[in-house]
Amino acid sequence: MGCLGNMIWFLCCGLWQGLSWVLCGVLWCVTIIGIPIGRQCFKFASLAFFPFGKEIQYGGGTMSLLANILWLVISGIPLATGAAVNGVLLCCTIIGIPFGLQCFKIAKLALMPFGATITYCQ
Repeated sequence: MGCLGNMIWFLCCGLWQGLSWVLCGVLWCVTIIGIPIGRQCFKFASLAFFPFGKEIQYGGGTMSLLANILWLVISGIPLATGAAVNGVLLCCTIIGIPFGLQCFKIAKLALMPFGATITYCQ
């Protein structure tokens, strides 16, 4: 079921959300200081492309908090807003609710991505 969900997700909205993460990663990698943040964007782009069967665990320390604050001001709010709006639109139909929930998962990740890890569910 996860494979089918990922295929439908990719065609409907995953492509655009994943590309937005990739674009943010490329823009962060323009500066040397932003390369670690850009690498994190690329890691989470794979989640945005295919989110079914994956969970996010949050944690981190002081450096994660500082990176999250910088991230939130520069890139987090636009990514989270786009994913949340997409989630609300998808939740308007019964069929779209599972996809909308995935959008909300990605919106939460877009607000505080540092210190988060992706785990694969079996």
